[in-house]
Amino acid sequence: MKSMCIVVLSLLFSSSFAAAQQTNGTGPMPGMQGMDMSQMPGMKMGANDQMNMAPQTFVQEILAHDTSGTSAEPDSTPAPMLMKIKGAWTLMFHANVFVLDEQQSSARGGDKFFSTNWFMGMAQRDLGPGKFTVRAMLTLEPATITGERYPLLFQQGETAYGVPIADGQHPHNFVMELAALYDAKLGAKGLLSFYAAPVGDPALGPTAYPHRASAAEDPVGALGHHQEDSTHIAADVVTVGLTYGIARIEASGFHGREPGEDRWDVDQGNINSWSTRLTIQPGKNWSGQFSYGRIKSPESLFPAEDQERMTASAMYNRPLRDGNWTSTILWGRTRSLQDDAIFDSYLVESTVRFRARNYAWTRIESAERSNELILGENPLPPGFEEKPIGQVQAYTLGYDRDFDLIPDLASAIGAQFTTYGVADILKPIYGSHPVGVALFIRLRPFSGKDR
Repeated sequence: MKSMCIVVLSLLFSSSFAAAQQTNGTGPMPGMQGMDMSQMPGMKMGANDQMNMAPQTFVQEILAHDTSGTSAEPDSTPAPMLMKIKGAWTLMFHANVFVLDEQQSSARGGDKFFSTNWFMGMAQRDLGPGKFTVRAMLTLEPATITGERYPLLFQQGETAYGVPIADGQHPHNFVMELAALYDAKLGAKGLLSFYAAPVGDPALGPTAYPHRASAAEDPVGALGHHQEDSTHIAADVVTVGLTYGIARIEASGFHGREPGEDRWDVDQGNINSWSTRLTIQPGKNWSGQFSYGRIKSPESLFPAEDQERMTASAMYNRPLRDGNWTSTILWGRTRSLQDDAIFDSYLVESTVRFRARNYAWTRIESAERSNELILGENPLPPGFEEKPIGQVQAYTLGYDRDFDLIPDLASAIGAQFTTYGVADILKPIYGSHPVGVALFIRLRPFSGKDR
């Protein structure tokens, strides 16, 4: 596993450097080197013969591999990136960086200046009857988020300094993903796919929130993260997938424990958990998935507790003139296999880009919280049992606008506002109407000819 880490990291840095030298469109289809691209249906040629083409089929969407793990978004979903073709290899670089100041009301609210961010390099080439891909995703959040969390009212999940995090979101691990993928073509409509990652994303849940197009302008985490997509950073992941036409079925094995508090290391462990996912793409603008998993001892505070997780989601993307509209509706459930405690979360989020440079978005959530939240960031008392105490709602609206100060780097200034609906048991602690405000700068590489 360590040798794989070294190989994939090397490819990340080489592809990132190469991509920075030349840009291409929002998702050129791999494996088209040497072809007369101007004759391809749906293909547009820009300055310097650059390619600009979204996937036209579900198989092409999978081969693009521009989402987290092996998840899929609608075929028409844009993926801003830098790209370069170098010999037999197609090299790509994606990133999303927020620098923000968060201000929250209530006795539990916090104020902080920090950055959420990720950087992904990918290299692809034809190999035998299919396509070989290596991908690495890194984040500097262990350095840009001090104190092992940033303020996020009502958020729960993982630990900091040995106690549960309350009203805060943990930083992601420096190494978010190191993966090798191979997709063997089974005729024009089929793929047999393999994914191996010492750090990666098993087939459980939709595209994780940092990488979903519908959440791309929101700088902070979702309240339902630990019921919906928290396994997007898991140790020792292996996945096999079979695609035909509009349907894909996948099965994964992985290590179930959540990442530890040392965010700079690469966690490892035996494969003790599993998941399966069915994805349906009924058209270029639609994608839906249902997934189920059994997770062994995910939480360090409750090592004897195993969990069952189910998720279901639907995504819609609609290209617009000088813009795009993308939305996700998502349900996630975690059930303790020790005491049958059930935690449900629900999310609707939508982002619209209009007049090329403007973005507006909303995220509406309702997530079950536990009695652990009442205790705050304190050691758990002896014999403590985690139980659900009620749903908390979060309503977010945001806007930002791009200013292209540096070539091939979209630089936006924006703000978002969040208000909360508070469960009765939590009102004495939080008040009835806490709010949060974030002011931020967002940086994202993109081709200068395609936004």
